[in-house]
Amino acid sequence: MSYSLQLYTLRNAISEDLPGTIKKVADIGFTQVEPYNFVATAKELGAALKENGLTAPSGHAPLMSQDQDEIFTAAKELGISTVIDPFLPAEHWQTAEDIQATAAKLNAAAKKGAGYGIRVGYHNHAWELESIIDGRTALEYFESLLDPELVLEVDTYWVAVGGQDPVDILAKLGDRVKFIHIKDGPLTTDNKAQQPAGQGKVPVMDVIAAAKSLEVGVVEFDDYAGDIFEGIAESLAFLNSNTAAEGAHA
Repeated sequence: MSYSLQLYTLRNAISEDLPGTIKKVADIGFTQVEPYNFVATAKELGAALKENGLTAPSGHAPLMSQDQDEIFTAAKELGISTVIDPFLPAEHWQTAEDIQATAAKLNAAAKKGAGYGIRVGYHNHAWELESIIDGRTALEYFESLLDPELVLEVDTYWVAVGGQDPVDILAKLGDRVKFIHIKDGPLTTDNKAQQPAGQGKVPVMDVIAAAKSLEVGVVEFDDYAGDIFEGIAESLAFLNSNTAAEGAHA
């Protein structure tokens, strides 16, 4: 298991200076990133990653609303081996029929992705946990409809905001979960109140331990009131020191 940074965290800095921002990420100590909107920035982003020795095992792209061939082609150029659909609004998660339709779309995307050697996944927000279908969360119901090769990236903060225990949900979703988003804070929808890992209400290390088939833990802030580069540095330092401590006890 390794750590990565969702670049959406630094969207403002990236819009002003992509190469400089990527260099800062590498200087802080990240070796991996998770790009978003990477079709638009593929050339410049690819050059910056290469120059700073960074890799991108996963990336976010709207597979259900944009040209999939274009997305998979750009992903291949950037070395992204898992493309994750980042967002489907709350209205799509209220009925079994709607969730079945979404699962069918993602299953079809995965078949196309396989032709490019790319795996497909989905990333949740709070509403997939707030909605209950047949006695379980919409996210769990959705997972039961996905083809075996699909993966989930569980945003553990939004699971908690959605009223569920991320440790419990990760146990229920099992081996399907290959990525998680690691963030911390007061468990509210006030994104600016989010905090570096270990400083809020999320039991971060328990959450990581609960994801038994985890490949990458992805640090993310949806927003932050402080200096965002300091925030990601504090998160990485917390994760590295606690991972090392756990390794020593293993």
